[in-house]
Amino acid sequence: MKVAFISDIHSSLDELKMVLEQIEKVAPDAKIVGVGDLFECTIGKKKLDGTTYPLLSEVMLNPVGFEQLLDFPSIRGNQEERILLISRSSDPLLQRISELQEQMRVGDALLIHGHQWPYNELPPEQVTQGEPLVIHGHTHKSSWAVEGEEEQFQFHKPFKLPKNSVTVNVGSVVDNKEWVLYDCSERIVTFMKVDEV
Repeated sequence: MKVAFISDIHSSLDELKMVLEQIEKVAPDAKIVGVGDLFECTIGKKKLDGTTYPLLSEVMLNPVGFEQLLDFPSIRGNQEERILLISRSSDPLLQRISELQEQMRVGDALLIHGHQWPYNELPPEQVTQGEPLVIHGHTHKSSWAVEGEEEQFQFHKPFKLPKNSVTVNVGSVVDNKEWVLYDCSERIVTFMKVDEV
């Protein structure tokens, strides 16, 4: 099974369209899975003061046509958590967001967004312990590490993962148009980026 992991879309309709078009072109048989921060919360965490909002449009960006593109399973990110914290909307979309899980398993991979540990740090041992592969996002930076040591990679060049504990940050759709193609049966990862050759 091949999986296209995408993360940190932050309600960017145009960039999501570009990434989905590339996935369809290079891996039409891949299952798309989201790694959190599908939506952009318009209330920053420093502005949280206990205020709640009755309308989703007051707390998040949802461009026309965006929600219809989210026809794939996903975990939740910190943006979704903040939206749930401050919204009191009766919109069915809020119910859908509330049903997103914090973690998910896809093949041998554990998916977790990455806001659960300090920013720009690798997942801690309590997350990686015993896991052959941890997939995350959050920092908007494509990277991978083996046993806590960061490794080099080139976009569009597939490589086989070692049997050791590996973490993969899939990068971001917003701003970077990055995603990761993963062949579960062969444990082959390819970091992808729109507009790269």
